[in-house]
Amino acid sequence: MEAETALRRAKRPKTILAGPYGHPFHAMAITIPIGSWVAALIFDLVAIFGDQQEAFTRGAAWLVGIGFVGGVLAAILGFFDYGTLTRGTKVHRTAMIHMIINLAVLVLMGGSFLVRLAAGFDELSVGGFVLSLIGLLLLGVSGFLGGELAYRHGVRVADEDTQRKAYQ
Repeated sequence: MEAETALRRAKRPKTILAGPYGHPFHAMAITIPIGSWVAALIFDLVAIFGDQQEAFTRGAAWLVGIGFVGGVLAAILGFFDYGTLTRGTKVHRTAMIHMIINLAVLVLMGGSFLVRLAAGFDELSVGGFVLSLIGLLLLGVSGFLGGELAYRHGVRVADEDTQRKAYQ
């Protein structure tokens, strides 16, 4: 019965700032950093292998910065969801690892932005590119864990009674 209570608590928002029941804002906000950082990688590759290095280098730098701001917002919203989880459970441990990896990604991407800024946005920054690449690899691991939280463990997903109504 204790597990059932913990499960139901993980599905309900702790605050309306986290989004309404069944519609967590964290899941929507993560598209900003993921999209920005993947686009930055593409821009970096075009800058490295293409003939318009300056424009794509500048674009990559701004995309890293936009992703960082979006990542901070996503982290705040994710922390609201984290607050619904019962300590000592597998889901809490998974969420903690997910959060720690994402904080490391934010540090790497913030570092990438600062390295690019120091080099000048018009110059290709190998250091900024490498930091972003490492950050994206870690983001893939964290994304897998986020998928585990939502799809396997049902964190902030509508419970089965609510879902069942859509199939009647």
